[in-house]
Amino acid sequence: MALGQQAMQRRGACRHAAHRRAAVVVRASAVASAPQQPATASTYVPRVQGPIIMNGQVLHSLTQERLDVVRSLEDGYLQTQVVPLLKPVEKCWQPADFLPPSEDPDFLDKVHQLRERAKNLPDDYLVVFVGDMITEEALPTYMTMLNTLDGVRDETGASQTPWAKWTREWTAEENRHGDIMNKYMYLTGRVNMKSIEVTIQNLIGSGMDPKTENNPYLGFLYTSFQERATKISHGNTARHALEYGDPILAKICGSIASDEGRHEIAYQKIMDGLFERDPDGAMLAFADMMRKQIVMPAHLMNDGEHEPRTGRNLFQDFSAVAEKTGTYTAMDYADIIDHLVVRWDVANRSGLNGNAAEAQEYVMKLPNRIRKLAEKAAARKAKGKIVHASFSWVFNREVALA
Repeated sequence: MALGQQAMQRRGACRHAAHRRAAVVVRASAVASAPQQPATASTYVPRVQGPIIMNGQVLHSLTQERLDVVRSLEDGYLQTQVVPLLKPVEKCWQPADFLPPSEDPDFLDKVHQLRERAKNLPDDYLVVFVGDMITEEALPTYMTMLNTLDGVRDETGASQTPWAKWTREWTAEENRHGDIMNKYMYLTGRVNMKSIEVTIQNLIGSGMDPKTENNPYLGFLYTSFQERATKISHGNTARHALEYGDPILAKICGSIASDEGRHEIAYQKIMDGLFERDPDGAMLAFADMMRKQIVMPAHLMNDGEHEPRTGRNLFQDFSAVAEKTGTYTAMDYADIIDHLVVRWDVANRSGLNGNAAEAQEYVMKLPNRIRKLAEKAAARKAKGKIVHASFSWVFNREVALA
């Protein structure tokens, strides 16, 4: 999706680098000075005497004191506040609920009806929908990311800790999203499935780089933001599908958005607990992830064709189409930060230490800063010429980017 970070990148690059250098020093000091306590079988944290840096990034930045805060959520809070937001399997929709039953004698007639409904979906809609679908299909990467977080990972693959059960059952709910989107697009005949499948395989192989440092404070801040972003995007693809005359596709996208809304609340409740128990640490995490800028999970997507053919980055072009169609925009990015500021009562938190108070001030000012940058970027685009790019997902047809 278009992230707002595109509007901020040029102006924020130098400032961001300075913040990261300072953050590395602070975290390295905190990790090195943290008391080394034995790790339990379910919450392994490596013993370190100084900063762990790989590929220029800090790893395992969670201090022992904050690991204990995370562990404290497991005693009742997670079970009562978070886990109930999962739905029993028997109450969940399944992809088959929306698709023509392949066993029906009139299956081909129903597929024909589906194709007739999909005829009016324009190419820019298809590009955005397919980009969202590819994002959902890279689910193995997201489960892996959650299992990199210290103190909450599934240590055995079938651990019965609340954290591990949440991750597996969240993944199970999310798995339906890519399934239904993929099958529906295949039946429409409107998109190049081979190209899409190559993009999915490349994306899963490439992984993602959210810069969460194996730190659940940062990881759950990221998911709190990201789930709301996907809810907005799927909600808008639902609205657009209805406008283009496909109510079934609209219902599919709306059902996915509803799931994302529940998951958003769950992750924000985890951060609620961290803010309640450690307001300084939670505030620092909020500002840290905002300074890094939230990257979408599919930022490493690659179809093997787009860049060699067009000289352009596939994810950035997909994001530009999402911005142009109003599916997900820089303004949405700013609105999500505003929502989280209100959700976690950032403006009214007092008694924070110096660094956390500075982080509080930074976060409070950020949405308006993003909006101003987005407005300037929009004004520049309005004065420029219309840019197009061809997408392999729609058989190399050209789609307007701006």
